[in-house]
Amino acid sequence: MSIKVIKEFSNHAKSELELKQKLKDCLKIKELLILSKEYGYEIDEEELYPPNEPQFSADQLSEKLAKALLRV
Repeated sequence: MSIKVIKEFSNHAKSELELKQKLKDCLKIKELLILSKEYGYEIDEEELYPPNEPQFSADQLSEKLAKALLRV
């Protein structure tokens, strides 16, 4: 279920400029989790990592988070 929630949050961030910038400003997983919670999305941190498919694109995340979550 959490993968679906992550995807919904990612899509929301793509469509809302303010959230998009806030997400890009997150440097730590904890910050991303707090931000998602502020917007009503309960994300399980474990679901963010491989082997699960990435739900964010590199352009949505800070370089640091992209490296952690996308293995780029």
